[in-house]
Amino acid sequence: MADTKVETLSRLAQWRIDNFGASTYKRSDPFKIGLWNWHLSIEKNRYWYIRLFPEPSRLSKEQLPPPPFARFMLRVTATGTNRRPLISPVYEKLLRTSDDFVWPIDSCLQGRFIIDVEFLDLKIYSPNGGEGKSVWPNDMILQSLATQSTLRCLSRMLDESIHADVTINTADGSVKAHRAILSASSPVFHSMFLHDLREKESSMIDIEDMSTESCTALLSYLYGTIKQEDFWKHRLSLLGAANKYDIVDLKNACEESLLEDINSGNVLERLQEAWLYQLNKLKKGCLMYLFDFGKIYDVRDEINSFFRQADRDLMLEMFQEVLAIWKPA
Repeated sequence: MADTKVETLSRLAQWRIDNFGASTYKRSDPFKIGLWNWHLSIEKNRYWYIRLFPEPSRLSKEQLPPPPFARFMLRVTATGTNRRPLISPVYEKLLRTSDDFVWPIDSCLQGRFIIDVEFLDLKIYSPNGGEGKSVWPNDMILQSLATQSTLRCLSRMLDESIHADVTINTADGSVKAHRAILSASSPVFHSMFLHDLREKESSMIDIEDMSTESCTALLSYLYGTIKQEDFWKHRLSLLGAANKYDIVDLKNACEESLLEDINSGNVLERLQEAWLYQLNKLKKGCLMYLFDFGKIYDVRDEINSFFRQADRDLMLEMFQEVLAIWKPA
């Protein structure tokens, strides 16, 4: 029906009802104010009752915004008459369902009328308590826009070498970068440019254990513009660079990613990488895959070669895992 639509502007919502007629209940379409979709409803019994409530979301509870603590007022105006509008007090309520707010009107509403809602403030309260935080100004939207703008600028700086002041020599080429970005991302790079080292004087860094493609992926990560497929493709190279240049968040991201697709074809290699770079979570995952889930039998042909190359302490830890599983009850 046409008169279920609510018009919104800024913090105002207006519902025009053309003909309530013989109806006893009418609910508006959802309308967006702040972080929530809302409904208005009106029902006729002995009195008229107007309700305001947030729309229940179909998303999981983890994705829901917390219930709003709203400060608002309503006005009902009969159109085409000289009757004065009915104006509610200013309400401050935590709104979860349609039962949380009801405005009873001891007046007959006939013909056409308008229900206006003005939201004076909308706050979010943490489930753990504490002071409520207004959604206006909307810090989340502002932060998102600022982040997107910054990433666009950083992407241009990298792709177009805008004011680049350092050259990175790789195994098969070179790429341009910026000292400030490198220094802010890695204490190792920061030390290179802080002290009177060759890199500071020549404005060059040699990273000859990476290809140009994998080094570009590294820079894309540091500049915040890396694509998922590039990260996935160069995970092992990025892990080595993260360990070498002490980029902790990248190292953690690589470990989490390598945990996601352990299989019989790569588990021994992953175990070696975990030992080399001290990735305890990845190491534990590989050992569980081999022993707790019995996949050690799927790598019988590769295990001898692995033991010839593996670190003695790693082999000892693997044997301890075997003994723990095969220990008599």
